[in-house]
Amino acid sequence: MQTGTINVQTENIFPIIKKFLYSDHEIFMRELVSNAVDATQKLKTLASMDKVKDEVGDMTIHIELDKKKKLLKIIDRGIGMTAEEVDKYINQIAFSSAEEFVKKYKGKTDADKNALIGHFGLGFYSAFMVSKKVEIRTKTYKKGGSTKAVRWECDGSPNYSLEEIKKEDRGTEIILHIADDSQEFLEEHRILGLLKKYSKFLPVPIQFETEKVSEKTGKKDKDGNDEYKEVEKPRIINNTTPAWTQKPSELKDEDYKNFYRELYPMNFEEPLFHIHLNVDYPFHLTGILYFPKVKKNIEVQRDKIQLYSNQVFVTDSVEGIVPDFLTLLHGVLDSPDIPLNVSRSFLQSDSNVKKISNHIMKKVSDKLEENFKSNREEYEKRWDDIKVFIQYGMISETKFYERTEKLTLFKNTDGKYFTFDEYKKHIEKSQKDKDKKLVYLYTTDVDEQHTFIEAAKEKGYDVIEMNGVLDNHFINTLEQKFENSSFARVDADIIDKIIKKEDEQPSKLSEKEQEKLKPVFEKFAKKEKYSIIFESLSEKDQPVIITQPEFMRRMKDMSKLGGGGMDYMGTMPDSYNLVVNSNHKIVGNILNEKDKKKQEELVKQVTDLAKLSQNLLKGEQLTEFIKRSVDIIGK
Repeated sequence: MQTGTINVQTENIFPIIKKFLYSDHEIFMRELVSNAVDATQKLKTLASMDKVKDEVGDMTIHIELDKKKKLLKIIDRGIGMTAEEVDKYINQIAFSSAEEFVKKYKGKTDADKNALIGHFGLGFYSAFMVSKKVEIRTKTYKKGGSTKAVRWECDGSPNYSLEEIKKEDRGTEIILHIADDSQEFLEEHRILGLLKKYSKFLPVPIQFETEKVSEKTGKKDKDGNDEYKEVEKPRIINNTTPAWTQKPSELKDEDYKNFYRELYPMNFEEPLFHIHLNVDYPFHLTGILYFPKVKKNIEVQRDKIQLYSNQVFVTDSVEGIVPDFLTLLHGVLDSPDIPLNVSRSFLQSDSNVKKISNHIMKKVSDKLEENFKSNREEYEKRWDDIKVFIQYGMISETKFYERTEKLTLFKNTDGKYFTFDEYKKHIEKSQKDKDKKLVYLYTTDVDEQHTFIEAAKEKGYDVIEMNGVLDNHFINTLEQKFENSSFARVDADIIDKIIKKEDEQPSKLSEKEQEKLKPVFEKFAKKEKYSIIFESLSEKDQPVIITQPEFMRRMKDMSKLGGGGMDYMGTMPDSYNLVVNSNHKIVGNILNEKDKKKQEELVKQVTDLAKLSQNLLKGEQLTEFIKRSVDIIGK
């Protein structure tokens, strides 16, 4: 038996490692299982080169719990180690890296510390975060005099022991003597959770204990139904050949759907379509991204893209690693160019990650273009489901806007879809104002703004639906991109004011008469805090119209989603204008009515009619209006 002291100046290296990583101490499982996978794959490679004399046999990695003895074991049948290799890789290289890490981690931020873990090769020594003692039992695949099995042991101090043992099988067995403050890792459900989190798609089978499953007996019961019995089988944690590791040509649409269900067993809604990524140069990247049904709700979970490195789980928090709008997608990304143990700040500044991010954005836009060109009708059917995602990308990424502007759609109130160019041609002749500016009319609610939509259509204008959660922000983006154009909600003003074709017609009421009439309308508008505006409209227009000014309403709506410093506007009350048509006969009658009571009754009636047309008259007000209307008709 050999004993010794690891050449290390830092006396309390293990307590520091343990304390440093305490918040992430579960990471030890990922590190140790990944090491076992590496050892197994190395043996497979050597066997393919005829450098392994024995039969390779079963390569399954076993995870075993012994709660009574407080042991957790990770067992592989990989290449194993000789005594010299244990001394070299465990006592010298790994430990000296750990020591260097301890010297450098002081004074670093948490993000910097996380970036250092993998850099300094702390994979094996992460075992001491949860263990009071660690044993290694290992036997090399090599044949010869110095290839006997050995046992290494260390209790977290610089002292270790190394001795020869009897071990029949090749490979390595890591035995963790779980510390008193880490007893949670002796619970089956805790270990199972970690294995499913970090090892779900590792390329080597991983068995953790056994599980009971129902199996057909081959017999039928008296009713002719299949009989089942409960049997105990090895519990295999992982799918060693997940869909993203296979060639797209080998997969059918159903295979992609099945993999989606495997990733998200609790999500019962099918994805719209998928993108299979497979890049070898200038970086390595594989993966599958799915378009979920986002619809109008952008407050979705953003932990649906899982990031892997060689099938080892890294993180499901990819904000900042990929463009923000891409986090609305679901799926898997895998790149060996992304190190396992890194902080998000490191990933954000890494050149490979930036290239990967740009490539994914390109592939997403390419897929959308392919769908648009190959089946326009099907693309239109999906538009309401993918609209939010595309708008989000166009608002936040200039390159994405440029890639998708020719396949982004408007939908009008007749349910017809147009590209930007198609819609511009559709309204160009009719919707230019007297200054040759093109005005895009839109509605946020077809039912509530029905009266205004019909008024616009009577003029030969077209109205598009912009009722999504991002539409206010999207309109701002479009106004910056579209030349000599503006957007106006159809109820922002009288239609002839929104699209001014000619100079205003003269008013039948003088300014003095308007001032005289204004207090009469203010009396009824005061409660709702409407602003009274007199406009010289056509005699055919309504006597009173209620509008919601475009700028204030748009800013208020934008603030609800986070309008770039305008959050305070979301708390402000809605702003409305009560527009009085100074050329309407009824308004003239109201002015000339000598009976004050009758005058007020007329004002209330036309004002309520205006509210009714915009669905602003509800509850008790609506009941009172109907009763009053019946009384007037009766008279």
